Amino acid sequence: MRAADLVIRAAGAAGIRYSFVNPGTTEMPLVEAFDRVQGVRPVLCPFEGVATGAADGYARMAGVPGLTVLHLGPGYANGMANLHNARRARSPVINLIGEHTTDHRAFDPPLAMPIEALASSLPGHVRTVLEAADAGTAFAECYGAATRGLISHLVFAHDLQSLEVEGDLSVLSAARRETVPHETVEAVARSLTHAGKPALLLGGWVLSGEGLRLAGQVAEACGAGLFHETFAARIERGAGMPSPVRLPYFPESARDALKAYDVVVLVGAPSPVGFFGYPGLSGRLVEDARERTLCSPEADVGQALEALADTLGITPSSPLCPGSEHRVPDLPRGPLTLETLGQAFAALQPEEAIVVDEGITSGFFYHPLAAHVSPHTTLTITGGAIGCGIPLSIGAALACPERPVLTLQADGSALFTVQGLWTQARENLNIKTVICSNRSYDILKLEVARAGNTEPGPMTRNLTDLSRPDIGWTDIARGFGVPALSAQTSEAFVTALQTALREPGPFLVEAVLG
Repeated sequence: MRAADLVIRAAGAAGIRYSFVNPGTTEMPLVEAFDRVQGVRPVLCPFEGVATGAADGYARMAGVPGLTVLHLGPGYANGMANLHNARRARSPVINLIGEHTTDHRAFDPPLAMPIEALASSLPGHVRTVLEAADAGTAFAECYGAATRGLISHLVFAHDLQSLEVEGDLSVLSAARRETVPHETVEAVARSLTHAGKPALLLGGWVLSGEGLRLAGQVAEACGAGLFHETFAARIERGAGMPSPVRLPYFPESARDALKAYDVVVLVGAPSPVGFFGYPGLSGRLVEDARERTLCSPEADVGQALEALADTLGITPSSPLCPGSEHRVPDLPRGPLTLETLGQAFAALQPEEAIVVDEGITSGFFYHPLAAHVSPHTTLTITGGAIGCGIPLSIGAALACPERPVLTLQADGSALFTVQGLWTQARENLNIKTVICSNRSYDILKLEVARAGNTEPGPMTRNLTDLSRPDIGWTDIARGFGVPALSAQTSEAFVTALQTALREPGPFLVEAVLG
């Protein structure tokens, strides 16, 4: 078979069912391989940032690597922002990057870029296929690296993709996570039992249903507070689940939330730091003297948490910290505000929904309400690179076609990857997108105010404003093939979202906020 066919067959053997593709000339053998090899279906994404974000969403929900096909260095560069988010989510992603033919690269043609150097700038794994016969081994290496939570890149020259190779697949081995030493577990257990007021800061795998319940038992046994990373890759939420407190975004608030605890144990979460540095404020949110690490995000978090529970004498029948009670908000009436938007969204979201939250400031009121509604999964903007919401929803919907996907989407960040609506329509995905249309970059306005500028000048106001002209979200959505409604009151928003939820396939609701 051709080397390209071998790589796609290896992807299928790894359990990958979709590839998110924005191809060019140098990837044509890979494109043709999808016709010759059964099991992996390509999904066309009309911008590389959509492809990489969709691969991230697929990986978070499917539990197997997300796969992209990208065109040379410029195509990869277009997708880097959402690969940054994927890296921060510790999502397994493999990028197949086409390269010029081996003899043509030396001529420095117009699209030539140092792909390996560019890919290496994003911490991960880079492997270049030097001989066609090496393609299977190269993919196996990338697969192993991806299952360690690394972004993997396979650079594949056009001419090598088309060469005939032996048909045997290399052995695909998922990486083994590092086991946490028993001494570390015992030391953390002592810290928790001797602390006056301990807390657990959770991240990664622990935020799954199984991990949350076990962490809740540990917290109940030790009288510990429960917190989770500000932006979780994936967290199970809803009534009956332990509901850890989301670590606040701004450093002063985060520091205040943790200051009462004399020991803060990191469980699958890195040491918390502020998103940005501010003059006169430490970027660290917890001092070394109060911080303990049970396990890093890269370790075998499940093993570490189970070992901690065993050391503390916790059994499956041990008490669980009280789960949040079921409480659905009343449907709001009157002006459409951030508060009424959050109430309506929480009240109407279906059971077992996947909620992709890139509402940024617009999700402020929704988040606490969601702890009390029907069980659901939430995906967030892990790396802070805006423009992930629409693409994440594509990957999540393909990974879990039986579950509805709701995207709470800020208007400014939606502009970065709005092309993804076209992919939603082409694939007829069950995604309902709510555009929080405040016609501004609200987070930037907050940062301006935090800097003490209470009366910003006209240029500053202009650069945080998204009006003049107002963005026609319903027109844009319909132009991409997605039905859409706009709402300016709470009652109209409730009706529009109810309509969207009844309709099959994608739907967009613009919430014009007062």
